[in-house]
This record gives sequence, structure tokens and C-alpha cells, in this order.
Amino acid sequence: MSAALLTGYCDRISVQPGDTLRFMISAEGVSEAEVRIVRLIHGDENPIGPGFIEREVASPCPGPLRVMRQYTQLGSFIEIPDPDGRCLPDGSFTVHAFIWPTTPGKGRQGLVTQYSATEQRGFALGINDAGRLALWLGDGTAVSEVAADTPLLARDWYFVAASFDAATRSVTLYQEPVLNSYNSLLSPIVPRSDSCHLSATVGVMPARLARPALFAGVHDREAPRGDFVSALFNGKIDRAGLQARVLTRRELDELRAGAEPPREGLIARWDTTAGYTDHGIGDRLVDTGPHGLHGIGRNRPIRAMTGYNWRGRDDSFRLAPSQYGGIAFHDDAIIDSGWCPSFEWQIPEDLKSGVYAARLRGGGTEDHITFFVRPRTPQAKIAMLMPTASYLAYANERFVIDSPTVGLITGHPLVLADLDYALAAHPEWGRSSYDHHSDNGGVCYSSYLRPIMGLRPKYRMASTGVPWQFPADMSIVCWLEQKGYAYDIITDEDLHRDGVACLKPYNVVLNGTHSEYYSERMMDATEEYLAAGGRVMYLGANGYYWVVAFRDEEPWCMEIRKLDAGSRAWQAEPGEYYMVTTGEKGGIWRIRGRTPQKLTGVGFTSEGMDESRPYRRLPDSHDPAVSWVFDGVDNEVFGDFGLAGNGAAGIELDRYDLGLGTPPNTYLLACSEGHSDAYPHVVEEVMFNYPGLGGTQDFQVRSDLTLCATTNGGAVFSTGSIAWGQSLPCMDADNDVSRITANVIERFMQDGPVRF
Repeated sequence: MSAALLTGYCDRISVQPGDTLRFMISAEGVSEAEVRIVRLIHGDENPIGPGFIEREVASPCPGPLRVMRQYTQLGSFIEIPDPDGRCLPDGSFTVHAFIWPTTPGKGRQGLVTQYSATEQRGFALGINDAGRLALWLGDGTAVSEVAADTPLLARDWYFVAASFDAATRSVTLYQEPVLNSYNSLLSPIVPRSDSCHLSATVGVMPARLARPALFAGVHDREAPRGDFVSALFNGKIDRAGLQARVLTRRELDELRAGAEPPREGLIARWDTTAGYTDHGIGDRLVDTGPHGLHGIGRNRPIRAMTGYNWRGRDDSFRLAPSQYGGIAFHDDAIIDSGWCPSFEWQIPEDLKSGVYAARLRGGGTEDHITFFVRPRTPQAKIAMLMPTASYLAYANERFVIDSPTVGLITGHPLVLADLDYALAAHPEWGRSSYDHHSDNGGVCYSSYLRPIMGLRPKYRMASTGVPWQFPADMSIVCWLEQKGYAYDIITDEDLHRDGVACLKPYNVVLNGTHSEYYSERMMDATEEYLAAGGRVMYLGANGYYWVVAFRDEEPWCMEIRKLDAGSRAWQAEPGEYYMVTTGEKGGIWRIRGRTPQKLTGVGFTSEGMDESRPYRRLPDSHDPAVSWVFDGVDNEVFGDFGLAGNGAAGIELDRYDLGLGTPPNTYLLACSEGHSDAYPHVVEEVMFNYPGLGGTQDFQVRSDLTLCATTNGGAVFSTGSIAWGQSLPCMDADNDVSRITANVIERFMQDGPVRF
């Protein structure tokens, strides 16, 4: 791996001619970069395929471009603008909150603060290095700490408070568990010894700080990075407040019992349950106190989380908003790297729709910042739908390195490349929805406003050593180029925003190899397109699987909640199954009554990555109504080659199943055979575990090739395999998989209804 590093991202993933695209670049060990815009044709360097192909675009580019290291604020927190300095009274005060710490022993963490670690000014209610509740007071020269005499326990709710008496310089700490049968790790029947009520005298008077107050961190500064937030908190904070006086023990007991803060001396009462609607809530923290000290979340603190008073009966914030005051914070969350733009590029009006990248070179290293150009006016009969929602879901997956069982799951030892080492060295690039935060909470937000290694054309999944997601989809793009088909590029982002209008201009729409993550708008649009006579070629597997949601104004960030069904790397906590973005239930589409089989004829049945297998034709393939699919194919067994495991059926598989909604008029053309026991039957269909669920024994472990007519002359062709697309460009596209796909696309792209 080169000692130098160039990387970056752009502010939009889907653009049209005339749009201006901004590129954010960071460098290590190199000060200048050569920039070229390139059209990407193929990403896999495997010598049995076409190899890596890119074509430079004639365009003015900065060069050599001056580059430098850019820094990222990692971790979620809430910033509360305080221009009048109300959050640090001149005299006495009390600060209080309900908290659910998840890593109390990890180190210093801020809870509710108006404090700078660098300037040593202000106050901070937090957790100290010993995992104990603490209050820090700084006068600009010295800092005093008063800490509880008992540590906090992880994943239990507490009511905590600290008071400062300016007249006596006395600090009082209050720490009491708040447990019921549902809200915490431990039961209320367990004897407790973690209450704390103590007082101490300090030698400092906290000095004012001209900075916002914070939830879940403190202000800090270092050269050359500048200002940032440190002491980031892992856990939840529920309803918090600030008073300009010392509250009595009785008043604190009443707050712990759920009472409203007393009006006397009230500065702020941050109601973490305020703002919930049927359509979710944004990042705004509402202050119901007299001064309107509202906060704004940074790096997407997670809402719609259970609070200290959750009673276990209602499983959605929409049903009992008062029980959903928990806001979850993570010290490794990232939504926007926040880098400064390095250069801009206006998309030429005559630029052809396609997959493009800004190629960076310098210091012996190279990177590609990928983006997609959609035509302003549709130009072709074929649309290639790039599954950008799935790219987000897998963005910077670290589980392949972090998980000790990944080799058992995939049947492969790790195959690490430079991009994997770079990712491991840069936690600030964030994690995928297949990863856990540092406190073991699942990652439920993913954004493209950060470097994403999987959006590089040469990326190979470390657990398999084969192209995955975007570079795998480039094999389909390459095949379209090889065959000379005119096509337009569209993305999931376009489909979610524009609905069926995104698909209507096209006679046929091609999916990528793994269109796994779909919003409700995307599902509805696809169904409406097919019902109106559209045609879809589903050239992958495990598609239309997970429910996701986007805010209209922030298409770069996607929300996911993984529940108690489906192949999942984590599971949402009880009561936290509904996405705050839209208020809809997360999980897989199947548990909401929309199985993939109902839409495409096939649905997820197995995954395995040791090897891919060929298909065998079935009797339906010889039916005169559909035998045209196999024109030019002489072999009964086909697809024994490919860039993904040396076969066309592999990695993940979908099957035909009338009991799960496969339309009765569906033709079952071919199925794969001979999969190993590294391909187990998919978990959502296993009610009891027993021997015999692997590929050598379970007939349901297979990939099915299907064709189905829809209303008004529409149709769906499904391959049931992720590996199919990576067989297409082999042998210069002169192969049986290519012939079958070409036969279908040429029938589907014709004007008028498709009849068979």
C-alpha cells in the first residue's frame, strides 16, 4: 500500500447536464494531484474478463490541484446556540437529565455541557475516566471535578443532576436509577448500590464561554485541526433541563418521578419527545423553556428511541410519543465529513449519460470519485438503474474485518486489498449498515457525503475477493457497451424522488446485481411501471428486500432499521422498529406483505460465496411461447463461468415460490444445481434449526431463471443470482449467459406490448 493517500467524495451522486458538481478531496503524504474526468466502463481487473476500462473525457480540469489533509468531526451530538450566554448563569444553577449510558467505562464523556476542554471554561455534566457521573467547572485557569462515589452501569436508565451554589461554591451530585421491567438491561428486582447523593466544595467559579451548549460532548481544539467536539457520549439522553438556582432534593425527586421542572429560575427544558408527527421528526431539539434555546443535531443523533419511561406495550413512537424521549448518540457516527470543496465541475450539456468519476493521481497513488450522469431528457429505450440505496447500505462495511466468523459465513479466507487497509486506518470515513457502532449499537444511518471505498471501480469485497455492489454492476454496464446498446443511467435516488415518472420513458429497465434496499416510493413506482406495461430485467438476487427511508431534502442520507427477520448483522432494540424519517416500520418487505416474489417472480433463498454454479434448463424453457429466450443456446447446462466464483449462479440466490407470491403465469426456465453447504437456506424461512439446511440437501437452495407477463403487455425477467451479471462480459460477451440476456433485452426494448 502506498504511503500517500488521495480520496474524496462529491456533493451529489446523480447529476444531469448543466449541473455543477463539487468535489471534496483530502490528501496525506501528497500535496498535488492530477485530476481527470473519466467515463467508467468496467471495474473488475480479473484477467478472464474485459479488465479495468475507463475513458478520459475531454474537459477542463484543475491541474495540478493543490491538496491537503481535511479533518472530519466524528460522532453525533447536539449543538444549542447560546448567543446571550444563558446556558451558564452568573450565579447558582442546576443541570439535570435522564441518561442511558452504553460505554460508561470508555473514558470522559459529556452529557449536558457548556464547556471547553482547551479553554478550561464553563461547566460540564458528564462521565469521568472512571465511569462515574461528574461535574467539571472551569474558570479559564483551573478546573475542578466533583465525581460520584459509585460508577454508572451500562444500559440502565438514570436520572442525574448536579447543582452549583455560587455563594458557598458547593457542588451537589444526584444519581438515581430509573428502572422498570422494560427500559433497562437489569430488572428492578435486582438490589442496587449505584445511587449517589454527595456534596463537595470547589475552588473555582465557572467562567462564561462564548460557544454553543452541547448534548453528548464538549468543545475542544488542537492544531492543525482547529475547533471540534470531543468527549463524545455513547448512549441515550432523555428530557434535560437547566435552572438558575439550586434545586432541592425534593424537587429533584419529583423530576425523577416525571414532574415538569419548576418555573422558578427555569432557563431551559429540552423536551426530547416534542416534535413527533406521523411523518417523523428532524434533527431539531425543542426547548419548551422561556428562552427558546433549541438545538440542532450533528451527525444525525437517532430519534424514535425508547426513553426512561418506556413501558414495553407500544412499539412505535407514533403510538406513545411521551415514551420515546431517548435520543441515541454514538462517538463514531458520521453523516457529513464536512470537507471544504477542492474544485467544481459543470456537467457539459452534451455529455452522454453514463457512469463517471473524477480520477485523482499523485504521490504514486490513485483514486476515483464516482458519480452518475442521468440525461436531462431520456435518450434511449433502455435504462440501467444503478442501485445507489444498496451502495449506501454497504458503504464502508467493516464487518468483514471485524467479525471473526466472516470466513465461516462466506466460505472464504479474507482477501485484503489497499482499499481495505485504507478503510481500517480511517475510522472517520464511517461505517456501513452492516456494522456496529463502538458501543455495539447497529448503524442505522448511511450517507454518501464521505469517502466510500465500495464506490471505487476496482473494489473487491474482502470476504470473497470478488467485486461487490458497484464494481459488480459495472459488468452489466460493460456488457451494454460491448453489445452496442444505447442506454441511459438512472439511480435509486432518482427513482425515489421522481417515482414512476423516472421509469415511464423507458421500454425496459435493468436492475443491478444486488438491488437489496428499497423505499416504499421505489417499490410503488416499480409496481406501477410494470402494471402500465413496463418491463424489468432483474439481473441479480436478494433484491427488494430491506425497507429504507430518505428525507426529501437530504437524499444523501438513508435510514434503516433491522428487525427480527432477514439476514441481518444487527437487530434493533425492543420498541425501536419504526423509522423516524417516515414513521413506517423497518425490517424486510416480506414482513410487511410485499414479498419480492410478488413483484419479480423470485425471492431470496440463500447466500454463499465459496463458488458459483451453472444453470440447467427446465421444461418451460422449451415451450414455444418462450423458447426465444434460448435462441442460439445449444447446451442444456450453461453458465459455468464468470467473474464471481466462476459461475453464473452464486453469491446470493433467489427462487421461484408460488406459496410466497410468484405469479401463477410465471415460466420457470432454468435453475442452478450443485451448491455446497456453504449456501444455507435463508434464515427468515427457518422456524426451527435442524440438519439438512445446506445446499447439498435442501432443494430450496438454488437460483431460478424466470419470465413472467404483467398487465398491459409488461414483463419481468429474473435471473435469481448476483453472479449472473458478472458472467455477461466474459469471452467478449460471446457466451450463453450473454445470448440469453440479449434475447430478452431485444424483445423487451421493442415498442408495443410484449406477448408470450
